Amino acid sequence: MRERTIASLCDHFAQDRLTLDEFETRLDLAHKAVVPDEFRRLLADIHVPDAPALAPIPAYVPASDGGDDSRLVLSLMSGVTRRGNWRPGSKNYVFAVMGGVALDFRETPLPPGITDIFVFACMGGCEIIVPPALTVETHGFALMGGFDHMAENPPAAPGSPVLRVNGFALMGGVEIMVRLPGETARDAKRRIKEDRRLRRDWR
Repeated sequence: MRERTIASLCDHFAQDRLTLDEFETRLDLAHKAVVPDEFRRLLADIHVPDAPALAPIPAYVPASDGGDDSRLVLSLMSGVTRRGNWRPGSKNYVFAVMGGVALDFRETPLPPGITDIFVFACMGGCEIIVPPALTVETHGFALMGGFDHMAENPPAAPGSPVLRVNGFALMGGVEIMVRLPGETARDAKRRIKEDRRLRRDWR
């Protein structure tokens, strides 16, 4: 029930039925909720019009409040990529609806502490690429889709950056993978295969 509630909150936020502050508050309560009534109360007062319209908006929209360090990445039947030395927020909301989003953190210096990514993928996909030294925490659910974390997660040292990914994939996919700077997906597969072979040889 937690995953369904979070998915509904993401959908309402994407269709401007919730402000950013309301979305963050309800998302936090959804993670803390235990009994069914608590989940139902998070959605009960949200008005859903008979014929909601979902108009395309720019793919990367910084929050308008200067004191808020949140980011929105939205892909509607299109592709969005963030790579190089780009600046994520402390909280990042990613919506991939019949489209794809690629977030590459290999050249992105993250601040100490937690950087949050909330992903909702519906008939679309989100690919998150991280360097080997970055600690990644994942909490995800997939329905007729996939939520994969393909990494050997290093322990987080005190004060070091941590990337925390929460998500829901509905007939879509969220994939978190490790690559070295400049490494392609094919090169990464070769490196992983070779590492596994060397480990077998050492046994």
